[in-house]
Amino acid sequence: MAGGGARPEPLKRTRSLADLSATGLGRFGAMGSRAVRRASRTRLVGAVAGATLWAGCAATDPDVMVGRAEPLGGNQGEPTGAVNSIDWEDCGPSLECGRLTVPLDHADPEGETIELALTRWLAREEGDRIGSLLVNPGGPGTGGLFLAEVADRIYGDRLLDRFDIVAFDPRGVGASSPVIDCAADLDPFFSTDPTPDDAAETEALEAVGEEFIAGCVERSGLELLSHVSTREAATDLDLIRRALGEEQISYFGFSYGSELGATWATLFPDTVRAAVLDSAAAPNPDGTEQAVEDAMALDAALGRFFADCADDPSCALNDAGSPAAAYTEVMEALEREPIAVDTSRPMVNEGIAFVAVISALYDSLSWPRLALALDDARSGDGTGLLEMYDEYLLRDPSGAFSNDFDALLAINCLDDQNPRGREFVDDVNAEIGQAAPLLGRNQVLPYVCSDWPVPAAPDLELTGAGAGPIVVIGSTGDPITSIASSRKMADALEGGVFVSVEAEQHIAYGVSDCGNSVVEDYLIDLVVPADGTVCD
Repeated sequence: MAGGGARPEPLKRTRSLADLSATGLGRFGAMGSRAVRRASRTRLVGAVAGATLWAGCAATDPDVMVGRAEPLGGNQGEPTGAVNSIDWEDCGPSLECGRLTVPLDHADPEGETIELALTRWLAREEGDRIGSLLVNPGGPGTGGLFLAEVADRIYGDRLLDRFDIVAFDPRGVGASSPVIDCAADLDPFFSTDPTPDDAAETEALEAVGEEFIAGCVERSGLELLSHVSTREAATDLDLIRRALGEEQISYFGFSYGSELGATWATLFPDTVRAAVLDSAAAPNPDGTEQAVEDAMALDAALGRFFADCADDPSCALNDAGSPAAAYTEVMEALEREPIAVDTSRPMVNEGIAFVAVISALYDSLSWPRLALALDDARSGDGTGLLEMYDEYLLRDPSGAFSNDFDALLAINCLDDQNPRGREFVDDVNAEIGQAAPLLGRNQVLPYVCSDWPVPAAPDLELTGAGAGPIVVIGSTGDPITSIASSRKMADALEGGVFVSVEAEQHIAYGVSDCGNSVVEDYLIDLVVPADGTVCD
């Protein structure tokens, strides 16, 4: 997966990380350009975002605090023992690549080892360099090397001048070794009817889940599957910090990268210089509550797509101002009569269309394409929907799928603290379907975590106690990690400071001058924004 695809000619910096996902930049390192969109981290795996440059900045509290609180407590992470060095090599302009050997099991530092792949964008102003900024794009299961490889298209000049941007592929992911691998072909799993109406269709979903698990065990092994939790990845972050030789370090995580960062800050608070969590999921959730909230956020985003289309006569799905009815018609037709596109591929059914819809909801620039693809499907042409499905799952021209989805499931299932057993999943799915009738019923491999072959990782309450201020920023129209979820993350952290950005997309950094300034002033000068700051 690493290094796949030709690299494009340099482009000027995009306005946001969501923009980067929509520009078709190709695959960087272990991460495809569209993989930024796959930041969903729903615990039950029931649901498998360019942006306008906003201006203005308002705060609910006019005071701005300067500096940071003193750490209150010591580190709570596992003993990490001796740390290996990173052998850096030049691999591009201002770029270095390296690998770090870490224990597979942090409780057994002298035992079996694995390797983490890293990239480092070197600070442009060496004399004014602050240190390293660890970054993660989300997932889970998504490699992060591209965040340094194309750092000049993602981060503001002030960050590029003052920090080494250090990106990594988490354990089991991307160019790290070994990687989680469960299936060579994802089509059989996503083309199974995701809205079972009878016992036979439910049994089909159960069967593909069992097949997926068997593939994970055979291709990855139980040892690796037992040691890819978020807690273990957060301990890897501390080993990276130590290998870089920094007593304290800064962190910037997007989406699931926020959960990873909050876990690291909870385990190793004394090592936190500054941390920004962008588009965070709610921490320490009740499984049912979070699953329902995630599905409702997707339904709300689809509703905003309908409202936008209804107000635009040129929208391909407008139908005299009734796009919601047109959407329902298309999805019901696809369930009854899937569309053949390519004899070597599955027919385009409701399941494949569902993935295409989710991919378009990450940002409003994708809405016209979604409307056109759905309208084409009404005429019996499923090509557009299949293309969006392929892009979302990173299926390359040769037909090979990325293993990002495999890793997402393996990490989520290991982190999952919900009861094991299919009855619990059925109960939650029913609740989700009621709360989110448009998209909530669609289930992708719903029983995988209930049948996962290794026990759940130890639970950890995310508090960030002793880490000092942590800035949590979110977009008001985020369909994946809702603004309410990001607010809950800030509330749960001892030093959490919440900032919201008016935007219709997942990922808030890069959308507005205000939001960018808040993030960069904090990371560079440790200027903590007022809690409740609003950027519009």
